Amino acid sequence: MASSSKSSIVAMAASLLLISLMAPLVRSDASDHRYKPGDAVPLYANKVGPFHNPSETYRYFDLPFCPPPDLKEKKEALGEVLNGDRLVSAPYKLDFLVERESEQVCKKTLSREDVEQFRKAVAKDYYFQMYYDDLPIWGFIGKVDKEGKADPSEYKYYLYKLIHFDVLYNKDRVIEINVRTDPNALVDLTEDKPVEAEFMYTVKWKETIIPFDKRMDKYSQTSSLPHHLEIHWFSIINSCVTVLLLTGFLATILMRVLKNDFVKYAHDEEAADDQEETGWKYIHGDVFRYPKNKSLFAAALGSGTQLFALTIFIFILALVGVFYPYNRGALFTALVVIYALTSGIAGYTATSFYCQLEGSNWVRNLLLTGCLFCGPLFLTFCFLNTVAIVYTATAALPFGTIVVIVLIWGLVTSPLLVLGGIAGKNSKFEFQAPCRTTKYPREIPPLPWYRGTLPQMAMAGFLPFSAIYIELYYIFASVWGHRIYTIYSILFIVFIILLIVTAFITVALTYFQLAAEDHEWWWRSFLCGGSTGLFIYGYCLYYYCARSDMSGFMQTSFFFGYMACICYGFFLMLGTVGFRASLLFVRHIYRSIKCE
Repeated sequence: MASSSKSSIVAMAASLLLISLMAPLVRSDASDHRYKPGDAVPLYANKVGPFHNPSETYRYFDLPFCPPPDLKEKKEALGEVLNGDRLVSAPYKLDFLVERESEQVCKKTLSREDVEQFRKAVAKDYYFQMYYDDLPIWGFIGKVDKEGKADPSEYKYYLYKLIHFDVLYNKDRVIEINVRTDPNALVDLTEDKPVEAEFMYTVKWKETIIPFDKRMDKYSQTSSLPHHLEIHWFSIINSCVTVLLLTGFLATILMRVLKNDFVKYAHDEEAADDQEETGWKYIHGDVFRYPKNKSLFAAALGSGTQLFALTIFIFILALVGVFYPYNRGALFTALVVIYALTSGIAGYTATSFYCQLEGSNWVRNLLLTGCLFCGPLFLTFCFLNTVAIVYTATAALPFGTIVVIVLIWGLVTSPLLVLGGIAGKNSKFEFQAPCRTTKYPREIPPLPWYRGTLPQMAMAGFLPFSAIYIELYYIFASVWGHRIYTIYSILFIVFIILLIVTAFITVALTYFQLAAEDHEWWWRSFLCGGSTGLFIYGYCLYYYCARSDMSGFMQTSFFFGYMACICYGFFLMLGTVGFRASLLFVRHIYRSIKCE
């Protein structure tokens, strides 16, 4: 779409994009939303699709509805295109304070192909979405009569042909709009034969005292489900109590054991210097030995740090009210822009740490950092965009939008990544190791099976996942459903709990690993910290099978494809948190003892 690509070019300018985050998803022609009696209020038809498959949406006039004589496509911003919005002028006229009674849109003879197309849409519970003066409108296009019929071949299929618009206004502004379909005005689609359909609509206006700045509260309340707000807080309190008890229990044990270790090692040093060392002090000459595949390790830390910064910035925007209901286009814009602007953090962190580990090929490390997360995301996007193109769904990005994203990556992301890498290379920081590393590594003693990497990852991921499990349903219902998540303060508290639990459980497992004289803790701490991402992906399978009605190849591939990328991002981010916490802990305990 040429118009969408032109309007999206603004995305290349970071400052303009950040300002655009404050803009609403759909702009009306009247920028101040004030109208006089008889003024045309903008009404846009957006998309249609199966109610249970939120990713599988199509253009409104892909179904054989009556298009207006002056059909126009609305220019869209980058976030709107990424959200799958394709707004066009609607066939209904809802002029300000002008009531209409049984106004005819058109009288149309539906061919057999039209009847079959509508019948398939009705069978899949197709809904439509429109925007009236920035206010979203939904409705179903028809219904299936199953009453008293056990055999699906006996079902009756009907198309709604009369829509009632009830509009509330306050002085010169539109406050609320509701849509009702008339259950008695139907077009029978059961048989494959041409039928006559006369599409009609009515418009009723009613005055209200709700102020204009409160008109979006309706969507916040219905999407957040206030009667479930207590469940949110109960889950938060439950998570906090569980986490405090478990972490307090582990902290007490860990601190007591460490205290005994310090006393024991101090006594051993005073009693006999040649006494054989045991436990984690025994491996002090190996604990700071650099990990295998240190370039990949540094790249994973850089990518995880960037994703952590991205998450923090998204939370800041959410808490200040940028992502209000049905402004989801702003979220996609924010993700693209902030990820591009934070690429310098990834470059600096990865290259700086790589040089601290005495790495020599920092350019290759920088390329690996740039591709570690973007590479799988790009491959997933290529596959899913191809699927969307085959389905002719609105999730398929226009060529112009793809060009804009590539330009953002080439002109913003890559240069900042390189600049960050150069700054990291020139930082001249040295790795701070309290103990001198021996020339040859000690042999790791045989360990029981439950001290292996996979069992430790399962133990490390379960506790953080249990802290966020209840809240995950509401997030999934928002991302992969029609609810809108608006209580970001609760979500931020859950995120803080997740970080604390991840850091603490990783530190505890690192200590037990060192106490067993296993000095290869670098990768283990990263994998254990990030294992929560694997649990979240396991929850995806449960949600798809047990908590949702999604179906079809396109929706299934979109769900599991993009959730794989999201969970991979969580793996990198939480793995970085786990390693950083473990590194601080290991440095602390080895500074506290005398190591020769």
